[in-house]
Amino acid sequence: MGRRLEGKVAVVTGAGRGIGRAIAHLMAAEGAAVVVNDRGTDVAGQGDEQGPADVVAGEIRAAGGRACASYRDVSCWASAEEIIGTALREFGGLDILVNNAGILRDRMLFNLTEAEWDAVVAVHLKGTFNCTRHACAHMRQQRTGRIVSMSSTSGLYGNSGQANYGAAKDGIAGLTRVVAREMGKYGVTMNAVAPAAATRMLAAIPDSARRARDARGVALPHSQGAQSSLAPEDVAPFVVYLATDAAAEINGQTFAVMGGVIAHLNDPAAVRTIEKATRWTPEEIARIFPTTLGRDLINPAPPDETGR
Repeated sequence: MGRRLEGKVAVVTGAGRGIGRAIAHLMAAEGAAVVVNDRGTDVAGQGDEQGPADVVAGEIRAAGGRACASYRDVSCWASAEEIIGTALREFGGLDILVNNAGILRDRMLFNLTEAEWDAVVAVHLKGTFNCTRHACAHMRQQRTGRIVSMSSTSGLYGNSGQANYGAAKDGIAGLTRVVAREMGKYGVTMNAVAPAAATRMLAAIPDSARRARDARGVALPHSQGAQSSLAPEDVAPFVVYLATDAAAEINGQTFAVMGGVIAHLNDPAAVRTIEKATRWTPEEIARIFPTTLGRDLINPAPPDETGR
């Protein structure tokens, strides 16, 4: 390893398994001291087990790295402050935050409960805000820092059965753009990664839902044959790169990462525009829209004529 993070201190949330675990291990191998944060819940956010965080922290120490475990809940304001405080207390600083903690409670919107919405948004979106807010208070004072947050194509492109998850993940992309503008002048960058990997969250999706999403979903940007693997470890190198000094000028961006593919995703931008000197009427829009703005629009889920 190149020891690109020598002397740095990192917090990785949701680091007990999957992508977070891979990121924590690689950051430690690159020289960072790592706070391995994980509540130890199941995919739905139920339960409370210290084992996963303890195991990963132990593995890092056994390999000669520095790490400690944290079991705090990112969705709680005070607990998130304690997560950041753990880095300051145990390792004397904070240079890197990776917002990776997440849960799934998939349900079609017409069956989604308020509790299922609140739980997913609380962990993903509020959890990212909580940890980022407390980290930025410190990073602003030291005038340097790297924040990487996990978004998802489920929010950026849309995915049936994931209104709660998709809304939270797209919210993270928006939060990333705002924080980048606010914190860039202090030497702090924030970027988002939309990963695809074979984790327990992916495995939890029923086959029927997977088939429906494949039929109606949006393909990830990729090169033919470039994603021979979907291992969580495939995502970690780019996250580590974004945390290094070499990425100091990369700020407010979103990237898709899967297997051997890394794709820069563009910010929302106007595809085409119509305008006139005065207010449009509905009749004018109805006449002009189909051959201008609506020329190439495709309904991602047209009505099912079978009535199913």
